[in-house]
Amino acid sequence: MTTAKGAPPTPTVAQTDPRLVVTQSGVRGYLHETWRRVRGGELGSFPVVIGLIVIWAIFQSMNSGFLAPGYLSQISVDIVATGMIATGIVFVLLLGEIDLSVGSVSGVAAAILAVANVQWGLPEWEAVLLAVVVGMAMGLLHGFFFAKIGVPAFIVTLAGLLGWLGFMLWVLGSTGSYNLDNSSGLIDRLSGTYFEEVIWGYALAIVVAVGYLLLGLYGRQRRVRAGIPARGLPEILLRSVLLGVVLLAVAVVFNQARGLPLAPVIFLVFVVGLDFVLRHTAYGRKVFAVGGNVEAARRAGINVTAIRMSVFAISGTMAAIGGVFFASVNQNITKSGTGQDILMDAIAAAVIGGTSLFGGRGSTFSALLGVLVIQSIAAGMNLVGITDYAQYMVTGVVLLAAVVIDSVSRRSQKASGRA
Repeated sequence: MTTAKGAPPTPTVAQTDPRLVVTQSGVRGYLHETWRRVRGGELGSFPVVIGLIVIWAIFQSMNSGFLAPGYLSQISVDIVATGMIATGIVFVLLLGEIDLSVGSVSGVAAAILAVANVQWGLPEWEAVLLAVVVGMAMGLLHGFFFAKIGVPAFIVTLAGLLGWLGFMLWVLGSTGSYNLDNSSGLIDRLSGTYFEEVIWGYALAIVVAVGYLLLGLYGRQRRVRAGIPARGLPEILLRSVLLGVVLLAVAVVFNQARGLPLAPVIFLVFVVGLDFVLRHTAYGRKVFAVGGNVEAARRAGINVTAIRMSVFAISGTMAAIGGVFFASVNQNITKSGTGQDILMDAIAAAVIGGTSLFGGRGSTFSALLGVLVIQSIAAGMNLVGITDYAQYMVTGVVLLAAVVIDSVSRRSQKASGRA
């Protein structure tokens, strides 16, 4: 800075980002910070959680059997196939791209699973592994054309939607359908296993809550050592206790039905594991960086091509896993594949749950929350006898509302300097 001749230099004043200043500590500080973020447009999962509560309240008032333990237990199993696919789509959406091929990819995976097991005689675990590897290869192929060749993701995956649909019909052959009759095999156990002993549900709830607490303490310790703002101990404890209470309530519901179902537990493992990858690994930070600003990420030394290819590979892998669970639930594969609606439901679930279509914001928990909303709407309307066309209309309105909230939230963040 230039000063007058002979005048002492003006001291440099360090500028502190006000968003990093913690004005209050403890629970009061946490609540104050949460309210400040909401006013700044960072709504997080609040809209979808509130929406889910409203949906449940409406259908419970229309039919008291909606929140019955048996019905909720069935919903938890029904969300897994679509939820797995939506979890993979989250990675693609974080780059601001779209994957229209996941429905066909899941159908191909399910068809290969059925043919390999029934016709070729492969053991079930080998057939499942083959289906997942094929799904990953298809996703990697999409990523190659998008990242290496430069074809828009919309066109690449639209071609994949059509091409893999034809490939699925070819795999199924003239019969057009295969039944998976092994009622005691691996595929059936994926969706048909229930742990009837009450201890399993409670033990899992406690383990997850304690694990969340330890992870929070570990993260706080790392941030304190690095000299950056960290969550206070009261906030970490409060979050862990609330999570434990919710999980114990879920365990009570499951135990009143058939016990703890295996399928949603596997889904939760994928959600938590992939969220850890996104939030706590260098790879996850690179995904967010590329989704936030491609050119800035490239100048920072990030291999943008590799990141783009990898997210499509993850999307294809998760689509294949979703196809495996679809086959497990239905025990047969037909020419209709995994269902005509699974593509739209999976994309809608990721967006409704809070993943931004503009890239750079979202989490795998978005898939969990979003698919809960969609399946709750479908299950509730089926229970009260509302026709299919109304389900599509309501789901469309919910999806539009989610995108509108996302757009308004981004504008609010820009206005408050938080974007």
